[in-house]
Amino acid sequence: MARVTPRLTFDRGTLLLHPPPSSGAWAGIAEWDDRIERLRAPAWQYRRLLEGLRRDNVTVEDKAKGFDNLELRLALSREPFAHQSAALEAWIQAGRQGVVILPTGSGKSFLAMLAMQRTQRSTLICVPTLDLMHQWYANLSEAFPETEIGLHGGGSKDLSSILISTYDSAHRLIEHNGNRWGFLIFDEVHHLAGDLYKTIAEYSLAPYRLGLTATLERPDGRHSSILELVGQVAYRANPEDLAGNALAPYDLVRLSVELSPAEREEYTAHLETRTAFLKKRNIRLSGLDGWSRFIRESAKTPEGRRAMLAHRELKRLSKAADAKLRTLDDVLQAHLEERTLIFTDDNETVYDISKKLLIPAITHQTPVKERHSILELFRSGAYPVLVASRVLNEGVDVPEASLAVVLSGTGSNREHIQRLGRILRPRPNKRAKLIEMVSKDTLEEATAKRRHEKLEPTEPKKPREGLEKIQQALSFEDLMEL
Repeated sequence: MARVTPRLTFDRGTLLLHPPPSSGAWAGIAEWDDRIERLRAPAWQYRRLLEGLRRDNVTVEDKAKGFDNLELRLALSREPFAHQSAALEAWIQAGRQGVVILPTGSGKSFLAMLAMQRTQRSTLICVPTLDLMHQWYANLSEAFPETEIGLHGGGSKDLSSILISTYDSAHRLIEHNGNRWGFLIFDEVHHLAGDLYKTIAEYSLAPYRLGLTATLERPDGRHSSILELVGQVAYRANPEDLAGNALAPYDLVRLSVELSPAEREEYTAHLETRTAFLKKRNIRLSGLDGWSRFIRESAKTPEGRRAMLAHRELKRLSKAADAKLRTLDDVLQAHLEERTLIFTDDNETVYDISKKLLIPAITHQTPVKERHSILELFRSGAYPVLVASRVLNEGVDVPEASLAVVLSGTGSNREHIQRLGRILRPRPNKRAKLIEMVSKDTLEEATAKRRHEKLEPTEPKKPREGLEKIQQALSFEDLMEL
């Protein structure tokens, strides 16, 4: 009796394989599902499963694949920078899977277009915000004018071969449509590590994947799941690597400001209140569980609540010292010709600066139309200075600026690189400058130190067992048959 050819199908973010192949290539990938008497595997293991079966010369009827081969012709005449060409080739050599880490403003979206042209598969691009979704739409429409570009999010529900979606919309879309796209592009890929968003990568069978970010590593270590689902780091460049070429050269300046006598007296009192409570409860905030313990213990007693309030006042005083506002005014007066962005860590300070110095402000509370209007006026030069909190850290194409003043921020290396990236778009004779103000002898000094500590590059994992041999055995043409 002739053996039936195994059939592979897509089922709500998973793969079904039946009857079980004679090869054991599916072991460790698929498991027997007693409910339907079929082998079931995660959709994202599609490529690995087919590679293994092909290595064992097993023929499979592939009914899971629902994506198209395209004929994408790039209409842009610009030549890629050396780092873009190098990143593209490194990603291709990695099997068209992996993460590319490039600074803000260095042309990650153009790199993605080059990858789309070289891969020629239906593509889903995931972005964190509606602003970015519309920016990608404009850029892709210009790059591929002969191809229909679709949107999913903000009221749009297209299912085009080239589709741009917010992460929020994509995670709802992907369970039933995870076989439609052969190429996944994740802009600001660090967002993918969240439990909700990583299902986009898990429920898709796309064999080709590209993650783009300026800062991959997360303090919680969850970027390891990104490397598993998207691929290892294929290429990395820091701002200093590209300064003076693809990015403007820049200077980093730190200004220490003194608290006023009244602020210092108040700061010292709050510090004593917090320190006494931490010492009594034997809590070290620098410890692994220190902050969590402080939160738990502070909620139990009036003394604890006073300590937490004191902690908040310490942060407020260091972030919004009166001397910072005076120093900011001096800085602006000394750089009247520079297009300037001012960053703070909280909306209250944004509005305070806006009111006292008559500077336009943008926060997450600013309506979308008003935000666009303010950015256009900033682009034209009608507004030479703009103040914002975290809303401009990412997801917004901030027009050209050459000076950034950081009054406060978190200890995040990611935030620091994102803010720096807002002023690095090159132009002839431009030299950018980032000025960071830090309140002297306060908690903010430690925060600033953490912000500038370089994150170590993630060590590449060893290839999946057997994958290295498979890639050596299969030619490029074989891989591109997927």
